[in-house]
Amino acid sequence: MKMLKEITRHELIGLNAVVVQSSNLSQEGLKGRIVDETKSSVVLETINGRKRVLKKNVVFELNVEGKIVMIKGKLLEGRPEERIKVK
Repeated sequence: MKMLKEITRHELIGLNAVVVQSSNLSQEGLKGRIVDETKSSVVLETINGRKRVLKKNVVFELNVEGKIVMIKGKLLEGRPEERIKVK
């Protein structure tokens, strides 16, 4: 898998994620499983409940098929069904 090219088209729901950088300092270090995704946000299921994180404000560390990938949330913006279609 060509990680950077294909991660933007990968299904995010079900992936483990860590917020490694955020404009909202209280979100840095937030980790959990992605349980929902919208055009501009993802919802993480954490040990403290569900947390909504805006994509444009963060850098995520994702565990994809056993590999750790860091990606700017801005690259993941857009509706999931439309993002998957982009070439």
